[in-house]
Amino acid sequence: MSTPPFKRRVTQPPLQYLSSAEPWRAIAYIGSGAAMGTVSLAMLGTLIALGLLLSVFGVGLALLVGAVLLSVPLAEVERRRLRLLEGPGPEPTEAPHAPVPRSGLRPWAAVRLREAATWREFAYVVVLATLFLIMDLALLVLALVLGMLVVFPPLVVYRTGQVEALILTGIGLPAIPVAVYGFGSVAALQARLAKLLLYPPSSRTVPERDARVVELTASRARLADAYETERHRIQRDLHDGAQQRLVALVMTLGLAELELDSARRETGQDAVGQGADLVSRARGEAKAALTELRDLVHGIYPQVLTDHGLEAAVSEVAVRCPVPVRVELDLAERLPRQVETAAYFVVSEALANVAKHSGADSAVVCGGVREGKLEVTVRDDGGGGAEPRSGSGLQGLVDRAAVVGGRLALSSPPGGPTALTLEVPCQRDSSESS
Repeated sequence: MSTPPFKRRVTQPPLQYLSSAEPWRAIAYIGSGAAMGTVSLAMLGTLIALGLLLSVFGVGLALLVGAVLLSVPLAEVERRRLRLLEGPGPEPTEAPHAPVPRSGLRPWAAVRLREAATWREFAYVVVLATLFLIMDLALLVLALVLGMLVVFPPLVVYRTGQVEALILTGIGLPAIPVAVYGFGSVAALQARLAKLLLYPPSSRTVPERDARVVELTASRARLADAYETERHRIQRDLHDGAQQRLVALVMTLGLAELELDSARRETGQDAVGQGADLVSRARGEAKAALTELRDLVHGIYPQVLTDHGLEAAVSEVAVRCPVPVRVELDLAERLPRQVETAAYFVVSEALANVAKHSGADSAVVCGGVREGKLEVTVRDDGGGGAEPRSGSGLQGLVDRAAVVGGRLALSSPPGGPTALTLEVPCQRDSSESS
């Protein structure tokens, strides 16, 4: 994203600005502005003057309309002249004028005269041919005077020996950097007005806002990635730590139960039998805790998603769903981790909603990658009537999709069926490790 010339000028130190190419760009912009202003003044002035003089004969109106329409090509030249200050860069995505449905001068003129952009361009060309022309000519005269103060006194000294003439050079030399710095300011202000009038409001860029949007988007992606990484770490720690300890505890209690049961059969002591019962109960509680922990670990981040990808993880969710679910995903390769994670949890929550709220007899999960986007649809034959704000968790799914730049579409008319479609860009980030 390029920084506007005025912003570059005010944010750079004076010496750094003066030693860069920006002053030369500003001088070229002012010089070409004087030429464009002269041409615009001659052409517009002639058309407007003749139009006013001939208005009594009815021809003048056509000349005045021609003056307005002449501003369209002149404005196009001005949009290209802005590159003198900003250099080559991306053009605004939105055209300043609407397309003309039919060919010919009259349809073109009819469309252009009804557009606000044409009148903004006409206003700009009028300013260019009057105010900007005066300013540019004055700056060019000032540049010529400063050049003469620097060049001619040494020539006078060389030919006549009058050293006093160098006083003028001493005045001109320090004035040049100040004047050049001022040229940059004037050129930048003219370019700012040109952008305001020559581009559609929706295509004008506000650098501070755009930079903030880019930074917020990047920070959102970093936070989402950090969140998924931390959740994956918690899942791994629970799986490799607490879960393994519980497995060892269940096995130890099982061995203790076998030993106590064997001792009770050999001795017939009731105390040993009671101990065996307590160990058996503790083993049952430990197995229940292990089952809950496994479900918790799976809910935090399913291992099958890490090992085998989205299609296998969705198939596993479909098997566990109380409602029969058919999976029809066509994924030729693994997707970026954030995309897989978002899609998995959206599908999981959607199938949980199907089981709890829809009253459906069956559901289907289908989709694949099309034109660089992952599209996944969860469809059921239930009663419909789902709303994102009805407390069913759909708003959370909308937020989860937005985190990875995706969107969620819901179709759920009363009586059904319900279709929830997730669309996520899945271009792999070059910085993402495989």
